[in-house]
Amino acid sequence: MISTTATQRTNVRDLDSEKLNHLIVEGIQDKKGKNIVQLDLRKLGDAPADFFIVCEGDSNTHVKAISESIYKKVKDALHTMPAHTEGSTNAKWILMDYFNTVVHVFYPETRQFYEIETLWSDADATEFAEV
Repeated sequence: MISTTATQRTNVRDLDSEKLNHLIVEGIQDKKGKNIVQLDLRKLGDAPADFFIVCEGDSNTHVKAISESIYKKVKDALHTMPAHTEGSTNAKWILMDYFNTVVHVFYPETRQFYEIETLWSDADATEFAEV
């Protein structure tokens, strides 16, 4: 019986992550975010979250607008706010921590410098079309 409950929790958690990630990607696309990639880190033992969603904006203003769009869309639909947000001041890299999913909204040069996708290259990657 315990394993059934654990399985049910896992399925609910996966469903919740799927909804959250979908809303995050929509928030990015609403503001014309670019190069959207979702990294599935669940198979990696040392990962700090289940998913990373990475994207970029053309300017500091664009990066900030993308993060604000994500915040609003997730808050309105799921009544959830990030546990922590960093980088809003200079908007070169805004990190939004939703526990199971961490969002990285980059300025292009900052994204190239940190190479998040290369650091986590063992993860399954899903690319999303720009709208």
